[in-house]
Amino acid sequence: MKEQQKNNWTIEDAERIYGVSRWGGGYFHIGDNGNVQVTPDPTNTEMRIDFKAVIDEIKQEGIQLPVVVRFHDVLRSQVEQLNRTFDQTITEAEYQGEYNGVYPVKVNQMREVVEEIVDAGKPFNYGLEAGSKAELIAVLAYNTNESSLTILNGYKDEEFMRLALLGTKLGRKMIVVVEKYSELLLLVKIAKELGVEPHVGVRSKMTVKGRGKWEGSGGDRAKFGLTITEIIKAARYLESEGLGHCLELLHFHIGSQLTDIRSVKEAISEGGRIYSELHKMGFTLQYVDVGGGLGIDYDGSKSTNDSSRNYTMAEYVADVVYGMKEVCDLEGVPHPTLVSESGRAITAHHSCVIMEIVGEIRSNSAEIDTAPADGEHIFVTNIRDLYLSIDHHPNLQELFNDASEYKERAVDAFKLRVLSLEELGKIETLYWQIMVELQQRFRSIEFVPEELQDLDYNLSSQYLCNFSVFQSAADTWAIDQLLPVVPLTRMDQEPTVNCSLVDITCDSDGKIDQFTIERGISDVLPVHKLNKGEPYPMGLFLTGAYQDVMGDMHNLFGRLNEVHIFSYDDDPQDFYIEEVVKGSSVNDVLGVMQYNTQGMATDVKRLIDKHVASGGMKPREGVRWTDFYESCLAGYTYMKTN
Repeated sequence: MKEQQKNNWTIEDAERIYGVSRWGGGYFHIGDNGNVQVTPDPTNTEMRIDFKAVIDEIKQEGIQLPVVVRFHDVLRSQVEQLNRTFDQTITEAEYQGEYNGVYPVKVNQMREVVEEIVDAGKPFNYGLEAGSKAELIAVLAYNTNESSLTILNGYKDEEFMRLALLGTKLGRKMIVVVEKYSELLLLVKIAKELGVEPHVGVRSKMTVKGRGKWEGSGGDRAKFGLTITEIIKAARYLESEGLGHCLELLHFHIGSQLTDIRSVKEAISEGGRIYSELHKMGFTLQYVDVGGGLGIDYDGSKSTNDSSRNYTMAEYVADVVYGMKEVCDLEGVPHPTLVSESGRAITAHHSCVIMEIVGEIRSNSAEIDTAPADGEHIFVTNIRDLYLSIDHHPNLQELFNDASEYKERAVDAFKLRVLSLEELGKIETLYWQIMVELQQRFRSIEFVPEELQDLDYNLSSQYLCNFSVFQSAADTWAIDQLLPVVPLTRMDQEPTVNCSLVDITCDSDGKIDQFTIERGISDVLPVHKLNKGEPYPMGLFLTGAYQDVMGDMHNLFGRLNEVHIFSYDDDPQDFYIEEVVKGSSVNDVLGVMQYNTQGMATDVKRLIDKHVASGGMKPREGVRWTDFYESCLAGYTYMKTN
């Protein structure tokens, strides 16, 4: 029966289990050859890049796994899709304003990412948003399109304000969004000192709350923003200083990764009313910034789960455009230019992590001979008899209970020196053999008792992955964010092993044990049996938003190697590697932690020389060890695999 299932296994079965097309956003698919493939431009489905070909070329170039792979065409495609969707919807709705979106660089500050977004956004006057002084310094250098906006959020000091006004003097549309009232006083003071009229925005604390992990971004206890009273006070203050015309933008944000489209509708309604009332008070704002929040369907469920969304990009845009139009028409005020800060939706799909499985960990992998022995303890005899009775045992629940009790009593007996270590080993072997048999039997039974429902997880393998969760998938550990992870090859074969994934850090939290499987969340991932000498690559997807820049230095693993992929029709494989960015070396990560690696190398060489001088080591051997230590300092921090 099992052989028949293998023969009948299809790519459709793999798609049903892993849901690559459901969360792939039109970019990722399972190919007929069983390999995961990427379509960099969903409008050109003839061009598909095979991940196996990418991995082969990475290895041919001598680039060591794990690696971050960036598909720059995917990044460009998302920028174009968002802007075109807004433009088309504005035309269809006969909306009188425009769309001037910005990319919030905090989502992924990597230079290559920002450069690609700026270049792709030029035809749409797509700008940048900065939320810190360092980000503002970068944005000043990179957002050179005078027709695009630069939105400045976050808390601001005097240097920040001066940098913003420098941009204004250079002819750029630098809109300083006031997050707290005292910032406005500082901005006006410096603007008058420099003789520069500022572009001012105010951020409203919304009564509407988003839905999802970040719903605390709205409401009275929100970290950022002005109350209605403070907004009125700020507007009147600008008016009293002769700068009322400088109030140009209303900003609001109700949370990242909005899961429910209803929260978008509610926010637009409230924000539109605030804009309209300010306009009636005589403040002719030009822009309404609806903030971020456009979600990503990480689990492919199209639901209100924290890792999903119950809407499409087109639905989101329609609700923003039509919602603002409706409010403005009812209030008799002009349609403002719309701004959004959709960083997650722009960057998530373009980046993924490729890693290899380097081993398997199983609780029941080792077995010893359990044959009867003279004088063995009764516990060993009892659990062996239990194992031999499985085929005709009338009550499998009772069998499970008895086996569990024997194992617990055996451990206690060993601690009291009643059982020998070898006898405990026999009991442990027999216990796991019973659990495996029970697992097989309960798979064909409709009702499984609660105590036995964890058998699949308890008996599952742990596949050891050559990467660090804390560096490459920080949100899976910190906030239980679900990121899709799937085998990159062998999808045309039936997966026969259930596993969770563990990383190579010396931390028990370094694991991934939540997966999107068959439209649900599972604590095990169906995978294939490891074949000796055959690499088994895994892909961790949708890491382009936040994960690329939030990684830490846990265990001093540091940043991964990166390869930047561009599609190319004339290439046999439809792609080429445009750039390789080396990851952290041991030298790099130790230097960050204030170690003097040159001094360390000198100290180790001195110790080796001392052993050579005393005759404990031959000179040639000493040279080899010195070179080896220095090469390790210069080498990659992750495990070397074939």
